[in-house]
Formats: sequence, C-alpha cells, structure tokens
Amino acid sequence: MNDDRGTHSVLLGYLLWIFGFIGSHRFYYGRQVTGVIWFCTLGLFLVGWIIDLFLIPSMARDADHRYIPGPVNYNLTWILLTFLGPLGLHRFYMGKIFTGLLYLCASGVFFTFPLAGLIIALGILYDFLTLNEQLSRVNA
Repeated sequence: MNDDRGTHSVLLGYLLWIFGFIGSHRFYYGRQVTGVIWFCTLGLFLVGWIIDLFLIPSMARDADHRYIPGPVNYNLTWILLTFLGPLGLHRFYMGKIFTGLLYLCASGVFFTFPLAGLIIALGILYDFLTLNEQLSRVNA
C-alpha cells in the first residue's frame, strides 16, 4: 500500500542523522531496537553513526514500503515531535487532541511541578518508539 509520494524523506533522515548519535534517524525509519541501542551507546560509540551516513537511502526505501502514506505527513509529524515534542504539536497534527492538550499542559507546569517533566519524557519516548505505527493507523 505505497504510492509515489513515499512516507520517509532521505533529506529529513540526514537532518536527523546530525542528532543520530542519540538514534533519532533510526527511530524515524522505524528501527526502534537499534534506535534505543544508538541512544544508549551514542551511536555505537560514533562508529555506527558514521556508517549510517551511507545507509540512510536504503533505510528510507525500506520505510517507504513498510508504512502507509496518507493525508497525515510523516516528515512533518517527525519534525514536530523531534523539535517541539514537549508542546504536543505532533499530537494535535495527528488529530489526537486530548493527548496534545495533556502534553501542552504538562509542559506549561514543567517548571513548577517536576513530575510533569517525567510525564512529558515518557510520552515523547513512547512517541519515538511508536510514531510510525501511529501514523500508519491514522492514514489507513
């Protein structure tokens, strides 16, 4: 169920690769296990991170075949999650208004209520691990 638009951009993959020593590009392409390994080992001690520079085009092709394209854009959602995740904008964009409001409210009280920071961190981690599948369900 793939069309010519594709779901995952090589260009965005390289942008996330800059932060790849924490695994962001691996999460983007749906490789959660290695994303967690990259996160815990700083990109396999930077060696795996450098090798990924050459693997990104094939990871993009693989992701294009695995995930369902549709009206909710994967690239925009991943940009919102990666750079504005605590505000919940990626959740609003996917139509998940309640959890978007939860992220937004928790980020507003983060400085006065430390538990809110933990809630946000767990939510963002959950989204990094499951965002591609969430988007496929929304786009189906």
